[in-house]
Amino acid sequence: MPGFGLGVWKVKDGEEVIHSVRSALNAGYTMIDTAAIYRNEAGVGEALRQSGVKREDVFITTKVWNADQGYDATLKAFETSTKKLGIETVDLYLIHWPTAGKYKETWRAMEKLYKDGRVRAIGVCNFHIHHLKDLMEGAEIKPAVNQIELHPLLSQVPLRNYCYKEGIAVEAYSPLGSGGLINHPLLSEIGKKYGKTAAQVMLRWDVDSEIITIPRSTKEAHIISNADIFDFELSPEDIEQIDALNEDKRFGADPDNFNF
Repeated sequence: MPGFGLGVWKVKDGEEVIHSVRSALNAGYTMIDTAAIYRNEAGVGEALRQSGVKREDVFITTKVWNADQGYDATLKAFETSTKKLGIETVDLYLIHWPTAGKYKETWRAMEKLYKDGRVRAIGVCNFHIHHLKDLMEGAEIKPAVNQIELHPLLSQVPLRNYCYKEGIAVEAYSPLGSGGLINHPLLSEIGKKYGKTAAQVMLRWDVDSEIITIPRSTKEAHIISNADIFDFELSPEDIEQIDALNEDKRFGADPDNFNF
């Protein structure tokens, strides 16, 4: 699994998502993250076909939505997603949220998809430690990935440490704080030392912290800029300063308190 990719949450299906994904693939991105609820899987698939990039050279992630959780419903949702994407195999299939009373049956279906060779890896999103422990009690296969909201104001250190101990990769969505941190004074000041933006500093912080990251953008210039982070490394002092920004602040929903 690549450590860096493009997220397409809130990117409109059709021309907008096709443009975003094609721009990313042209810029050298090798991972695209979508979901059934984003309602743009068809556009992602179309962009992949238009790009001319070989299917095996792109890592595709999608997710089962809350309303489709449960054993049979998950299997049906997976077929719908692959049909929209125009692919037979998904590289990573994720449970989007820990829907109470359903995610264990959903996981059983995902284990079947994995065993049948329809997915290369299975994982979860928005799972706290207690969700992971509960899921793994009866699971045959451990989640490969936990995709969570993660940025300098929500560094999720206890959850990250637990995942690393269990061999679960951590993937950050909203790595730029839903755009709310791109003008942060400290991050901008650190960026000046390297000739980089605050956004590039945050994404490099992910890379240096062994966090997989999937920034979203619809603008080609930003897509290219977001990927321009592999020619520098943050110093230990920089990382320490960024780590200290944590406020446990969420821009999205709390996995223990959501209603959708």
